[in-house]
Amino acid sequence: MCGIAGFYNSDGRYSVNEKYWENILDKMNEVQKHRGPDDEGNLITPKCGLAHVRLSIIDIDNGHQPMVRTEGERKCAIVYNGEIYNMKELREHLSYVGTHFMTHSDTEVILAGYMRYGEKFIKRLNGIFAMAIWEYDNERLLLIRDRIGVKPLFYSDSGSDIVFSSEIKGIFEHPDITPEINLLSMQILWGLGPAKPQGSGVFKNIKELRPGHMLVIQNGEVKDKVYWKLISQPHEDSEEQTIAKTEWLIEDSVNKQMLSDIPISTFLSGGVDSSLVTAICGERLKRQGKTLNTFSFDFEGNDKYFKSNSFQPSQDRPWVDKMVEYTGTNHRYLECDSDNLESYLYKAVDARDLPCMADVESSMMYFCNKVTEYNKVTLTGECADEIFGGYPWFHRKEMFDAGTFPWAMDLSPRIDMLKPEVAEELDIENFVKGVYEDTVSQTPYLRGEEGIERRRREISYLNLKWFMTTLLDRMDRTSMHCGLEARVPFADHRIVEYVWNVPWDIKYRKCVVKGLLRAAGEKFLPYDVLYRKKSPYPKTYNPDYEKSLLEQVMTVTSDANATINVFVDRKKIEEWNKTPSDYGKPWYGQLMAGPQMLAYILQMDYWFKKYNI
Repeated sequence: MCGIAGFYNSDGRYSVNEKYWENILDKMNEVQKHRGPDDEGNLITPKCGLAHVRLSIIDIDNGHQPMVRTEGERKCAIVYNGEIYNMKELREHLSYVGTHFMTHSDTEVILAGYMRYGEKFIKRLNGIFAMAIWEYDNERLLLIRDRIGVKPLFYSDSGSDIVFSSEIKGIFEHPDITPEINLLSMQILWGLGPAKPQGSGVFKNIKELRPGHMLVIQNGEVKDKVYWKLISQPHEDSEEQTIAKTEWLIEDSVNKQMLSDIPISTFLSGGVDSSLVTAICGERLKRQGKTLNTFSFDFEGNDKYFKSNSFQPSQDRPWVDKMVEYTGTNHRYLECDSDNLESYLYKAVDARDLPCMADVESSMMYFCNKVTEYNKVTLTGECADEIFGGYPWFHRKEMFDAGTFPWAMDLSPRIDMLKPEVAEELDIENFVKGVYEDTVSQTPYLRGEEGIERRRREISYLNLKWFMTTLLDRMDRTSMHCGLEARVPFADHRIVEYVWNVPWDIKYRKCVVKGLLRAAGEKFLPYDVLYRKKSPYPKTYNPDYEKSLLEQVMTVTSDANATINVFVDRKKIEEWNKTPSDYGKPWYGQLMAGPQMLAYILQMDYWFKKYNI
């Protein structure tokens, strides 16, 4: 994995004082060095500058970027962040039709394929990517993002330059762009956070390239093209065929994503998703005489303080033990204490450039930092719940029928902590309603779909476009900030496309949550692991952690000059926290309850101060 950045100006301003602009590219690289600590480079032309930092995974010695390729009179350059999992097949095809390669990197495969076939070659890529391609002859810049949005790419087109970067912080290294917010920024952070609309960078004039889109920039004009989107169509496979194809897709995706010139690992929670990925990886490596490294995560004191609830019915440790014995992996149990959980709250904001999923995110960052001591590549079970219907809102009537985002049905915890005049100005309820209805209106329904099946399509679409995107953002920023490449086999676009059209009675076969996924996994896992009741990513239940957070919130809100006090009502927070936390009623997702609201306020305060807002 890597980090990319750059800028474009149609007037050719970069030919004047070239060293100055190279220095800007160096600064854009420097703030993203965590994404690529192994190598860096930049390229400047009169109208375009490209920058790149590299985490070496494939062709370690020869994958330097920016990469420039010349064929006849044509010349192109590329900076790219990601992995192309069907690189071998694409390379073989390109070699067959006469392409000569100088490296073994997937970067050169992309560039050579693009130069031969143009934009349509992007549709042949199976992988995760964000890239910029500069055509010297046409003076044209393309920014391209993968179909699901696993790899990030932000940009600003509000000034004379178009500026882009893997992370927002890179854009702010450009001399013409400074961090600013507006009303919409605050509506997003207080009303939707930690989620954000696709295409939004939250900061004023900062955008994010949408998944499955490309920007074509030429002669000062910017065109946003869609090269991939979900299509609803009748599912013609029988139940047996659907199970078999799903099994093949999962195994093929995991096998493809094991592509690496350095050792890989997996995250192992003991749940069905991560256990499937681990079993497939472990068996393949075992045949090669190797042992897979696996990692599980928990919190210090959870054996004492854990509270079972409808969202988190059981702890993971016994199931991890069972899977380690079953797969024979080299396993490490990682634990996070409250002190690290708190300190990483702010590091997580540094990584995301925004307030985020509170300690759900800070803990993941802590664990990723620990994993990099052993491995630089890992595979995870992320995205299976969104794709196969694993969350409660697919099943609980009150959530399924909610006329809003089902993972954040109750907006009162957000609104109650705000000052009345702020709550009135932000108008959070109407704002969230409008964003929700806009997303639902874009749902690609199957012709003739009505009633409950139509609603299921909407719930699935909301999950893919919102909830899954938030978790993918968390996974990318927390892992890449630590120099760890985290891969998500379930987010293979072939799996997303296929399962999108599978009828609910097959997805929920035998009235079992994720019944299709479990049936497809019977070849790989023991029955009791395969049919274990879902328990999400762990969180701390230590009461001292919540007490410490409240003390910190009271401290930061005692500063009359702090920006956070423009928004929150200190007395309301104090009253709100006199009542016991109800871990079974989260205000976002399944994990973010009372303590996470406090942590989110602390992240907001830190973010305001960090960007001088």
